[in-house]
Amino acid sequence: MADIRPGRRKPPSRMPIVLKVGSSSLTLPDGGIDDDAILRVTEQVGTLWDAGFPTVLVSSGAVAAGSAVLGRRPRDTTGLQVAAAVGQTLLMARYNRAFGALGLTVGQVLITLDILSMRSQYLHARGALQRMLENSIVPIVNENDTVAVEELKMGDNDRVAAIVSHLVGAGMLVILTDTDGLYSADPRSGEGEPISVIRHSDPLLDRLAPGTAGPIGSGGVGTKIEAARMAAWSGIPTVIARSDRTGVIDTIIRGGETGTYVAPGDTKLSAWKLWLAFGQQPSGTLRIDDGAVRALARRGGSLLPVGVTGVDGEFPAEASVEVRSRTGVLVGKGLVTSDSDQVRERMGKRSTDTGIPSEVIHRDRLVVLLDG
Repeated sequence: MADIRPGRRKPPSRMPIVLKVGSSSLTLPDGGIDDDAILRVTEQVGTLWDAGFPTVLVSSGAVAAGSAVLGRRPRDTTGLQVAAAVGQTLLMARYNRAFGALGLTVGQVLITLDILSMRSQYLHARGALQRMLENSIVPIVNENDTVAVEELKMGDNDRVAAIVSHLVGAGMLVILTDTDGLYSADPRSGEGEPISVIRHSDPLLDRLAPGTAGPIGSGGVGTKIEAARMAAWSGIPTVIARSDRTGVIDTIIRGGETGTYVAPGDTKLSAWKLWLAFGQQPSGTLRIDDGAVRALARRGGSLLPVGVTGVDGEFPAEASVEVRSRTGVLVGKGLVTSDSDQVRERMGKRSTDTGIPSEVIHRDRLVVLLDG
């Protein structure tokens, strides 16, 4: 567990906060929008603004809301996109009415995960969000599910929230969900203990990350852990807490204990490196020897064929892959120069042995994720 000094949990004064709310916290058992939940969320955001924290709301629920209108949750991608298009208008109408009653103006922002890899989009999105906050407009952000494809299957609003935290230079990311934070094991087993504080690099998170999605939401504990780690690599702490717990926001802004506090490290990644690390799902895994781990972590070198001891999965050149040590520790992620068959053919050999002088992953296209 992390050693966090008293008061360290408190978000920095006047810095933006990103508040993410999942579908399961916003919808009724039949999938329709829960108006009481919408009011609860808007009141929480209002509390943050009143306390001097400009707040961005990242809200799921569009697909669930649209599915209720369509009569069922579609199983195919196109159907999910249609449900998102229908549901997003319903969701924004509810938010517009609820925030209006508090005297707050809202603006809709739809983004996709590849925004970090496109410099112009990144700058435009950052500028728009910052201008909205400066003018006391509450940005309501959602993944652009109508045009996205894979993201619909993965519950990526958690990662979108981490991206937004990076964009606005947030002092804290708060993920509200239907559980009391993270547990050391599945709480349904009766063995899991609640985790109050943990470092983003704690190996326990690796064991918890697979997770499972609930019946309404499409994420799970895995996407929340990945979002927390993504925020951590931007130098931003994350609190994962229960959405319907009385006074949860007041507790968070006072620095009190609620849910799970995920502490960041000292190293911060650029937007490009964040995209390399978290912007897409890895297509495979490269296993490397101890010498290669040292070369990457201590010397900032490229990954050479001689250091590769194994290749898991099939992938083309330019694919994103994980790089793990011989004991399975995640060393980093990057884009390979060759496909999986070529890497297998070259692994364990020096470049001169193959006649191909290129690296498996060039250091400029590799991000090392050992504890910083």
